[in-house]
Amino acid sequence: MGGVTTSDAAEGAARADEFLRLLDAGDPAADDLLAGLTTVRELVFLGAGLTAIARTEGRRLPPAQRSQASTRQLHLGQLRDASRTDPEGLRTWLRRAGEEVLFLRALRAAADRAAG
Repeated sequence: MGGVTTSDAAEGAARADEFLRLLDAGDPAADDLLAGLTTVRELVFLGAGLTAIARTEGRRLPPAQRSQASTRQLHLGQLRDASRTDPEGLRTWLRRAGEEVLFLRALRAAADRAAG
């Protein structure tokens, strides 16, 4: 297996955006996208993209919600670590990570409405 390239990271980020779009729309193609990723490497790069998005979204939250989001990220990391070599376990982690991003976005939207 080769080293990490910029294209690997970019592809993971693009897949993360697509996965979130499908997941947010309730499109069954979100599960198809996960099922189509057959290597641990592909799954992990998608996860890295989701993690980057979640951290960015979490930093935009009010302090108490940001702290809770950080704790949830730690739990997701534990799930990822427990599934490190199991593609099906990694797919479960990815689905939960995607759901977390959507939850963070909903929290941010609610905070914006309350402030505005």
